[in-house]
Amino acid sequence: MAAALHSPPRMMDLLASLEASGFASWLRESGSIWGYPTVLTLHTLGLGVLVGASTVIDLRLLGAAPQIPLKPLRRLFPVMWVGFWINAISGVALFAADATTKGTTTVFLSKLAIIVVAIVVMAIKKMVFRDSAAEKTTVTVRALAVASLVLWLAAIVTGRYMAYV
Repeated sequence: MAAALHSPPRMMDLLASLEASGFASWLRESGSIWGYPTVLTLHTLGLGVLVGASTVIDLRLLGAAPQIPLKPLRRLFPVMWVGFWINAISGVALFAADATTKGTTTVFLSKLAIIVVAIVVMAIKKMVFRDSAAEKTTVTVRALAVASLVLWLAAIVTGRYMAYV
């Protein structure tokens, strides 16, 4: 079980007020299909878009489907950002519904840290596509692809694990 972090009183007050907000209460307590189930579904869809598009690029950078040129895959980066923002917005809503519990666990903070690093890797990975003539991948580019795959898998695993802590 993940250890709870020691949170300063002001932080706990902030988390408690966020959790007690009208929106968070409705999301958590409403029996409406438009409440928690819809937000959780949006979070899952955003994750699928983000990680799915990222995985396509990563596998190509690792040598899968070499007949597909790299340059057209650049169009997947805006798609990944759409998935990211769907996840960010729905994730904030899901967090608000249970802020005092989630906000004090090492699992949640680990998930956030993993996501930050994965987004940085995604931004660096986009630089590969600046040189339109570059179709050969370097060791560094392959390392970025592996890091991306590992980080998104870790984000998914920690996200699922949060349901059990």
